[in-house]
Parts: sequence; structure tokens; C-alpha cells
Amino acid sequence: MNAMQEQLFWELRKTQLEILRSLKNKQKNDWIITILEDELADISTAIQKLEEGNFGQCETSGEPLPDNLLKIMPTIKSSRDTEILEHFYRKPINSTFF
Repeated sequence: MNAMQEQLFWELRKTQLEILRSLKNKQKNDWIITILEDELADISTAIQKLEEGNFGQCETSGEPLPDNLLKIMPTIKSSRDTEILEHFYRKPINSTFF
């Protein structure tokens, strides 16, 4: 595990514990519980990948995923996910804000 992965591992573990504590508090709406459970599953998968040494690889092709995206979203699973994120975050050239 390299330094970036080790830092992500500890951040994921911390987030995992926070979500588990939050789920124990049953005073939430059903829709938020579903979101928290899905996030917890993604975090557990990312932690397992870090422990097994295959973190940062596309689940479909096995190709490495960009480190800059893994730092932002360590639960990303595939190249397709990165394409969706890049499209979502892409800003238009002609913006009414400028």
C-alpha cells in the first residue's frame, strides 16, 4: 500500500465507523438509511480492495483508475464511473457567469 492508499484506507475506516454509528440511531427516514447502507457497502468494498492490493483498478478492464479521482472518490469502481464523473463536472466554455 502506498502513502496515498494508506491515507485513504484510514479515512474510509473512519467514515465506515461514522456511518455505522449513524445507522444505529434509528431516528432517520427510510430513504436516508438506504443511502447510508449503499455508501457503507461501497466503502467496505473499497477497504477490501485496499487490503487485497487491487485498489484503484477498473472492475471491468483491470486498468488503473486516475489517482486524482480516487483521492476525491475512493469508492469509484470502473472507468465508466470516471467518464460519468468527468462529464458531470465538466464546465461549459460559454458560461453566463463570466
